[in-house]
Amino acid sequence: MFGLIRWVFWITVWVLIAATFHYTLPQVDIVRVTDTYEKRVDPGENSMFWAQADVGSDGTVANRDVFFIQTRRVKGDVMVYRNEDTGWGWPPYFKFDTSNLQAEAGDLKSTEEEPRYVAIKHYGWRNEFLTIFPNAISVKPVDGPDASKGIPWLNIFIITIFLTVVYGIWVRWRRFRIARIDPTMEAIEDDLADASGAVSSWLGSWRKKS
Repeated sequence: MFGLIRWVFWITVWVLIAATFHYTLPQVDIVRVTDTYEKRVDPGENSMFWAQADVGSDGTVANRDVFFIQTRRVKGDVMVYRNEDTGWGWPPYFKFDTSNLQAEAGDLKSTEEEPRYVAIKHYGWRNEFLTIFPNAISVKPVDGPDASKGIPWLNIFIITIFLTVVYGIWVRWRRFRIARIDPTMEAIEDDLADASGAVSSWLGSWRKKS
């Protein structure tokens, strides 16, 4: 039973870690910008999936205007991105150019008859049920729908560093457990076994007297 609980615990931990990386690390989509607009939003239960108010504005106001970028992917499905500053908060993209990015996206709008494709770098998820949108970080024109998204060197670097740190911690924990914890547990088990034997001998001596 204890083994099952331990496996469930570690599976849950690694699923949460993987979800955190998938949400926060940058991704690139090749899309066609169809429209840009501004909409007032009132973050509620999904507020954790919205960034803070733009740097320099009044962050105490519950609702605020948010920029959005409407697009169509190469296969034709729709994807909508929000365009918010991240400022000095999390994730640490230090994005302060929301208005400039909205202007760039508006300038790259195109129609189905005369498409212009762009690469939008973003983080986050799109979920219609929770009304959450990925946050656009940058937008730049590309040659066409088959343009390369590039190698995600930053993602590879961050994940490699993370796994290296985890492996280092695991190695040190394993050495500590073998050197300190395992001998202590074996000594405790031996003491318990000796105590159990002594009790059994004592009880046996009383049976003989009876």
